[in-house]
Amino acid sequence: MTAAPPAKETRPVRGAVLFHPLWLGLGTALVAGGVDRLSKWWLLDVFGLPGHPPVRLGPVTNLVMVWNRGVSFGLFAGDAAWHRMLLAAFAVVVAAILAVVLLRTRSTWTAIALGLVIGGAVSNAWDRFAYGAVADFIDFHIGGYHWYVFNVADAAITVGAGLLIVDGLFRGGGQHR
Repeated sequence: MTAAPPAKETRPVRGAVLFHPLWLGLGTALVAGGVDRLSKWWLLDVFGLPGHPPVRLGPVTNLVMVWNRGVSFGLFAGDAAWHRMLLAAFAVVVAAILAVVLLRTRSTWTAIALGLVIGGAVSNAWDRFAYGAVADFIDFHIGGYHWYVFNVADAAITVGAGLLIVDGLFRGGGQHR
């Protein structure tokens, strides 16, 4: 009789922890939220966008100041303090739920997508707590047609949600790998 081969030692590959989906997702959230916070700080506090007329950046892009008291496209807008706190709390709860999903995912793309949504949601919630509304400033337009005014956090949320949809469609409907 021959002895069974010794069990193979399984140690994590050096550097694998750094690229674990959880860390990748959290890092993505920090970058997305950080870039949004920096852009808002610069436009509000340094450049003083609220006191400026629209600034043309190119043939289809302007910087304009819009305080969004609602959610996407200004839906559910309201001026009451309880309303602002409710919308901010909702964003924080959604971000917390997505963070739990992030803890469980093994998919790199899902982690990046969740990080984008979490970072954007938390940064916009910060605006609601700090200013009572979300600071939006990017205005895309073609001729007289203007898309809604948005910010970096909104773009991160949109890209993240799109990645989650594509990931779900092409990777088996949300199975965690």
